[in-house]
Amino acid sequence: MEAGNSASAVDDVVRQIKQLIRERGLGVGDILPSEAELAAMFASSRNTVREAFRTLKAYGVVASRRNVGAVLTDGHQNAMRDLFSFAMEISVDAFRDIQGYRRLTEMNLFDLLVGRLAEPDFAEMDRINQAILNADDPEHASELDFQFHRRLVDAAGNRTLSETYGMLKPVIQRLMLAGKSQRPVLGGVVAEHADILQALRNGDRIAFAYHMDRHLSAGLEFIGDIRNT
Repeated sequence: MEAGNSASAVDDVVRQIKQLIRERGLGVGDILPSEAELAAMFASSRNTVREAFRTLKAYGVVASRRNVGAVLTDGHQNAMRDLFSFAMEISVDAFRDIQGYRRLTEMNLFDLLVGRLAEPDFAEMDRINQAILNADDPEHASELDFQFHRRLVDAAGNRTLSETYGMLKPVIQRLMLAGKSQRPVLGGVVAEHADILQALRNGDRIAFAYHMDRHLSAGLEFIGDIRNT
């Protein structure tokens, strides 16, 4: 459960930073407290605060300024363009930034999905998930992988979130190519998807966070494969 706990800690700090921004009435150009100050303020580790900043940077909420620190920005559209550019050359840092965006969205879907998903929805996602094992090639497998996650995002009922996720399809799907040429990897993806669905069926928030975090982190070992495609 360590991965789930770590993800939960990062999400908590992200929420606390957003609350701090609201409470202090901070706007574009204002400087946030340092990592050390926020770690003390939120009784958290600096590594957790650093990961929270990474997530907010990926979403275009903050930017790092040399000799200044983290500055609030309105760079959401710029962040989208930057993420698209990563499709041409994906590094370890780029992977983490993109997965930071996905973590900010997909790992916070639980409350929106529980009670909204019906058995026909689960059956359709089960069908898409099982089809991954019989995909014609890695590209088809990554397309099915994206369809599975897009179904979850769309089921949340937030049109802006769905449209933004759709905009990122070329980048996310390229990431999803990671390791797809290896059948054991396909089996792992299918098993992880099944665990995510089971957590939703059971209404188990902790299991959902754990399995989603584990799934979003799994592709890191295949970064070299992505960069060479």
